[in-house]
Amino acid sequence: MVGRMALGWTLVRAVFGLALGLGHGLPKVTGDMSRFAAGVAELGFPFPLFFAWCASLAELVGGVLVAVGLFTRPAAAMAGFTMLVALFRHRADPFGRMELALLYLTVMVAVALIGGGPWSLDSRVRRKA
Repeated sequence: MVGRMALGWTLVRAVFGLALGLGHGLPKVTGDMSRFAAGVAELGFPFPLFFAWCASLAELVGGVLVAVGLFTRPAAAMAGFTMLVALFRHRADPFGRMELALLYLTVMVAVALIGGGPWSLDSRVRRKA
């Protein structure tokens, strides 16, 4: 992956990672977690507050790690799993409501499969080792 492809992949990774982390994870972590936990409880998860924190941190930390390309594959896998649950949550909603979870899921799966690319912190760490 060189040149324009590397730049394109970096843009996709950074924009989707930051949007997920700062646009969705951060408001959950700094907001009323009990409200989000109630939604998690409706899905039938045991320990809904615990799983609400797990999902929120997967979005926040996972999204930021994907954006900078550090521990990219595991971070994308965790964020992707969270988006799979979100897609399940919105399965009966109109497509416009589930579309965002589907987009994030698709990108996170792609990132988990491809990795961070040459312009990532993972790549820099590998070169120094």
